Amino acid sequence: MSFISQQYNTNQGRPQATRPLRFKLIIGGLVLGTALGASTASLAQSEEYPDKPVEFIVPWSPGGGSDTLMRVISNNAEEYLGQSMPVINMPGVSGTTGLKDLSKRDPDGYTVGQIHEGLLVANHTQLTQLNWDDFTPVAAMTASPQYLTVNADSPWETFDEFVDYAQDNPGEVRVGVTLGGIPHVHAAMIEDAANLSFRYVGFEGTSARIRALVGGHIDAAIGDIASSGEFVKNGDLRFLAVGSTERQEETPNVPTFKELGYDSLNLNIVRGLIAPKGTSEDKVTVLADAMQALSQDEQFIQGVHNAGAQVHFEGPEAFANYLETTDETIEQLSGKLAK
Repeated sequence: MSFISQQYNTNQGRPQATRPLRFKLIIGGLVLGTALGASTASLAQSEEYPDKPVEFIVPWSPGGGSDTLMRVISNNAEEYLGQSMPVINMPGVSGTTGLKDLSKRDPDGYTVGQIHEGLLVANHTQLTQLNWDDFTPVAAMTASPQYLTVNADSPWETFDEFVDYAQDNPGEVRVGVTLGGIPHVHAAMIEDAANLSFRYVGFEGTSARIRALVGGHIDAAIGDIASSGEFVKNGDLRFLAVGSTERQEETPNVPTFKELGYDSLNLNIVRGLIAPKGTSEDKVTVLADAMQALSQDEQFIQGVHNAGAQVHFEGPEAFANYLETTDETIEQLSGKLAK
């Protein structure tokens, strides 16, 4: 009888596998067991993530707004992530140098980076080919509401008065911005919404343009609590409107653009975390869950508040939606940014 056939056991009256077939069954069981063991090991490895520090690339210099706020995250993340998140500053080319490095990192969940609207602007002004969708969004964490700010000696007590003057005198209002940067975008959004035309004056950074505004060298600028709040308290500057959805606790008498009838004027700098493209969904979920828990920590909330911003958590999907919508707005305004 052939070895690949089956024999009958006369005592049991049922087929019994020959030795070669029994050998195949044993080997098959070992293979199946090995596969199940590997699957279990893989699952355990996933459940142990992260098992070492997660590097946090901040593409700006130490001491700036992004660095300050991201260090508040870094200093408080370990309790919720289970590992530290050391900040690695990689400044250069309007925040694009560090993000270029991030785009080349392995998508293993052990490197994340910081993003805000500046990357979107840099993309549409041809400074970089990278854009938000070249990464995997993890979570938005903070928002810094932006204010239309004028010198306290100006004739404008309200935003409506400012608009009336600017409409009657196109090209006369000197607005200080970082040319091709987020403040430029925000000023262009005001232009577009109120049918205005500004004369832009470029400055390297926020502090330079706010000093120029205090000195009367320009007529208006985009500011925030961190850069302009003390000057407002001292009576040197005046906030006319804020780009948040609700009035801010620090400035309860300053109306929002929305309540003034400009629903499209959402002027915020939203800072969040991204990972290299291809980072697995389960690792992104671990990171996002840790950031959501951190966003409810009182010490973290106070630290963000002390840095002149507010906690603004959005998970991966919501943050991606925000970046996509904002990118479309910036693309529409790209012509104005060339002024």
